[in-house]
Amino acid sequence: MQVLITIVSLGVFCLLAEIFNLRKLLVPVTVIGLLAILGISLNLWAIDPSIDANYASMIAVDKFSNAFSSLFIVLTIFLIALSGDFYKEHQTKISDFIAIKIFLLAGAVAMVSFSNLAMFFLGIEVLSISLYVLAASKRLDIKSNEAGMKYFLLGSFASGIILFGICLIYGATGYFNVAEIKDLSSGAGIPVWFPIGMVLMIIGMLFKIAAAPFHFWAPDVYEGSPSITTATMSTLAKVVAMATLYKLLSGLSSELIPTFEMVIVVVSILSMTIGNIMALRQDNVKRMLAFSGISHAGFMLMAILSLTTAAGTLLYYTAAYALAGIASFAVIIAVTRDSGNELTTNFNGLGKTQPLLAAVLTASLLSMAGIPIFSGFFAKFMLFSDAIKAGYLFLVIVGVINSIISVGYYFKLILAMYTKDATAAKPAVPMVYYIVAVSAIVLNIALGLYPSLVMNLLN
Repeated sequence: MQVLITIVSLGVFCLLAEIFNLRKLLVPVTVIGLLAILGISLNLWAIDPSIDANYASMIAVDKFSNAFSSLFIVLTIFLIALSGDFYKEHQTKISDFIAIKIFLLAGAVAMVSFSNLAMFFLGIEVLSISLYVLAASKRLDIKSNEAGMKYFLLGSFASGIILFGICLIYGATGYFNVAEIKDLSSGAGIPVWFPIGMVLMIIGMLFKIAAAPFHFWAPDVYEGSPSITTATMSTLAKVVAMATLYKLLSGLSSELIPTFEMVIVVVSILSMTIGNIMALRQDNVKRMLAFSGISHAGFMLMAILSLTTAAGTLLYYTAAYALAGIASFAVIIAVTRDSGNELTTNFNGLGKTQPLLAAVLTASLLSMAGIPIFSGFFAKFMLFSDAIKAGYLFLVIVGVINSIISVGYYFKLILAMYTKDATAAKPAVPMVYYIVAVSAIVLNIALGLYPSLVMNLLN
C-alpha cells in the first residue's frame, strides 16, 4: 500500500508543480521520485511495514505484486523521460500529461496488488480513463479524436462486462474478498452464476490485452493516438492487463481453469495467427506493432495454462517484450516526430544516417521476433517449455510457426533501414531518445544473459 500511496502523492505533486511554475524541473524530479518508489517496491527500504498490514483486506503485498509493480515503475520512468521532449509544444500542459501517466501507474499497481474485487475494478478504471484521455489528447487531430472515442466506447463496454462479472461472482459467493471467494469456489454447490461471472471477467480482460477476437480496436487506436500514448498502451497497459488476468484466474479459482482450457487455447492460437498475418500487410509502423502486440498477447496467454509454475515465466516474458517495445517506440518517435506519419518509408536509409538508432530498433525487433541473444528468445523458450510440460505440444508448434512468420514483417522494417536510400534528410534527434532507447535495449540484452535478474524477484 505504501507504494500506491507514494505514487498517488507523486501524481498530486505533478499537478501542484504547475501552480508553482516548476515545469522545467518536472520531468527530472518525477523520474527521481519514481526511482525512489522503485526502491520501496523492491523492498530496498520500507517506510512503515504496518501500513501494508492495515490495508490487507484491499491490497495484497506479496512477491508477485512487488515484482510486477517494479516492472511497471521502470516502464513509466522511460515513458516520463520521453515526455519532456514529446510535449515540448505543450509546455503549459506538460504537468497534466505527466500527472495522468503517474495516476495511470497507480491504477496499474492497484490492478496487480488487489485482494478485493472492488480494488481491482477501481484500478482498472483509473488506468482505462487515463488512457482514454491520453488517446484523444491531440485535440486538433481528427485521428486522435477518433482513437479516443473508439477506445472510450469499446473500453467502457469491456469495463461494464467486467463489472457485471464481478456482480455475478458476488451474488454467487456473497464476498468481494479474493481469499473468501477462492475458498467458496473450491467447495461443492457453487452456484452457476460463479463460472458465468468468471467468463464475463475473462472476456473483459481479453479486450484489455487486445487478444483475438476482441482485438479490432487496437490497430485504429494505436495509429490514431499520439505515439507516446501508443507506446504506453503497447507496453505498460498490455503488461498490466496480462498480469491482472493471470492473478484473477490463479487467485479466484485455479480449479476452474480446465473448464476454460479450450477457450484459452483457441484465443491464444487466434491471437498469434491473426496478429502475425495481418502485421505482414501493414505499411504503418504503429499498426504493424499493434498487430504484433496482438500476437504477443496470444503468446502470453500460454502462461495461463500453467498457473502453478508460470508466474516467473510471465514476468520474464512481459519484461522482455515491454523493454523491447519501449526501445522501438523511442526510435519510432524520434524518427517520425516531424514527418506527420509513421509509414515505413520514414525509416529508409536510417542505418546510414543514424546508425545507433537503427541498431537499437533492429535489436528490439529481433528480440520481439525471438532471436538470440536477446531476452525475447529466452522468454519464448521458457514459455514453450512450460506449455510442453503442461501437455500443450500442439500449441507450442503453432507458436513456433507464428514466431517464424513474425520474422517477415520485422525484417521488412530492418531491410528498409539498411537496404534503401533515405527519401529525406533526417533531423537532429534530442539526446533523451538515445538514452531511453539504448538503456531499454541494454536492459533487454542483460535479461537475456542473466534471466535471474527478473526470476529471483518471485523466489
